[in-house]
Amino acid sequence: MNPKTRKAVSPVIATVILVAVAITVSVGVSYWMGGISAQYTQFEKVEIQTGYAQVAAGGWEVTLTLKNSGSATSTITQVFVNEVPLNMTAGYGYADMLDFTTTGTEGIGTSMPATGATMTAGDSATVKIFITNTYSTLTAGTTVNVKLHSAGGMDYIKLIRLT
Repeated sequence: MNPKTRKAVSPVIATVILVAVAITVSVGVSYWMGGISAQYTQFEKVEIQTGYAQVAAGGWEVTLTLKNSGSATSTITQVFVNEVPLNMTAGYGYADMLDFTTTGTEGIGTSMPATGATMTAGDSATVKIFITNTYSTLTAGTTVNVKLHSAGGMDYIKLIRLT
């Protein structure tokens, strides 16, 4: 067979094919890496947008407005007032705080259910805390430290001045 009669792909066409294959593979890899990075870069961030206390019968009602500005779902599991956890499973819920005959000696409660408050990305929620004026040595003008603890291990703190 005569080597001059054999036909082959020209170097220009071979280069074009190699470049096209390289571009296709790089696009596929970038989509794959983007999908993997999205799974591992979700984060939890809850903002306490507003927090205020107002006088209620026999104490103070603290209202916190929350917003999940992160990209992952967040669940607030515990509420602390001055580093003391509120017992949300022993029947001292917010509704009990409004009925002083069922509060026992706790003197403090929250509107948050015992299972916690879950917020997906972008959601908002309101948490109310009731503190009786017989709880600890709190008086009007005192600043209390309200801390929310999430299932992800994050703490969100707000100082509230009792009016």
